[in-house]
Amino acid sequence: MRVLFPRYYTLKTNPISSSSSSLISLQSSSNMSSSVIIPSISLPKISYSDSLKSCSSFSGSRNGVRLFNSKNVDKSRVSMSVSVGSETTVDDALFSDYKATTAFLFPGQGAQAVGMGKEAQNVPAAANLYKKANDILGFDLLDVCTNGPKDKLDSTVISQPAIYVTSLAAVEVLRARDGGQQIIDSVDVTCGLSLGEYTALAFAGAFSFEDGLKLVKLRGEAMQDAADAAKSAMVSVIGLDSEKVQLLCDAANKEVDAKDKVQIANFLCPGNYAVSGGVKGVEALEAKAKSFKARMTVRLAVAGAFHTSFMDPAVSRLEAALAATDLRTPRIPVISNVDAQPHADPATIKNILARQVTSPVQWEMTVKTLLDKEVQKSYELGPGKVIAGIVKRFSKTAVVENIGA
Repeated sequence: MRVLFPRYYTLKTNPISSSSSSLISLQSSSNMSSSVIIPSISLPKISYSDSLKSCSSFSGSRNGVRLFNSKNVDKSRVSMSVSVGSETTVDDALFSDYKATTAFLFPGQGAQAVGMGKEAQNVPAAANLYKKANDILGFDLLDVCTNGPKDKLDSTVISQPAIYVTSLAAVEVLRARDGGQQIIDSVDVTCGLSLGEYTALAFAGAFSFEDGLKLVKLRGEAMQDAADAAKSAMVSVIGLDSEKVQLLCDAANKEVDAKDKVQIANFLCPGNYAVSGGVKGVEALEAKAKSFKARMTVRLAVAGAFHTSFMDPAVSRLEAALAATDLRTPRIPVISNVDAQPHADPATIKNILARQVTSPVQWEMTVKTLLDKEVQKSYELGPGKVIAGIVKRFSKTAVVENIGA
């Protein structure tokens, strides 16, 4: 059996049983409905499979994102539910019955590795993304990606923009391949693990490459600052189902004060759940894991307790940045990490992105839903192969192709 989790899940392992011989593979890693009043605009109309095939012609680019020629796009899917004067209401449930034939999956923090970005330099459109990033970030991102040092690349404030840019560069690498444009045109759903949700939204045209990078930059900084403000940690629990991990958390929480309580922060895949909380709470959980028959615990090399209330200080900063961002209805469904559902209303998407850093990641439910919808093929775009490994944990017959940069 192989246990897969992002590379930052590597700081300290605590085997629960000396008889365990399993191999750990360390590879680079509310159902809401609302509406919002916005100025009347003309949105691209797009369907999920047949119409996407008719979108192979482009009308140029805007802010570094290549655009579909909307005159070739089917009008049956994206529409406005109500018009009032010069304002329009967007139905957030627009994508509720989405199909899943071809999916793009984008990695999260932990997928980074020194050397990423080299392949992208052979594709002008991909290489140009790094040049654009330098102006926004104020440093040479490509140099850090290709040359390190590893400690610098692994930091939250660097790794998040690095993965975002490299993942979108991978899209351009695929586009330059024979048949690549046809693959991109066939994609009818996308999602990303935590940070990867921003990449998915950029790919789906919800915001520009530049605006997305600014958000990711601020997100990394805000999460690092929140982590610095309190002693917290994350740990992966291996070999238990989610119900037993919750019982383990409950038992650990009886041993600590409220400020150190722990909770499941990432529902990654069956048998692998990340728990976040105060350091004392994490230590209590590690001590009790054996009695709950966990195979092992793995302390994660992250800045702090991501996807819990420990990240509350980051929320207001994200809300302010998102409020100032031009965010549009995605052209295809983008599955949220918060509720494993696609959303169409820009205001709802903004609210969810702000909540995401304090909410458990529902990745297990996301992958299961895609497979239940009989997705035919998925592509993991960006550094690492963690997501492909996770999908294979659900279905050994699932088809996932990795596209690096």
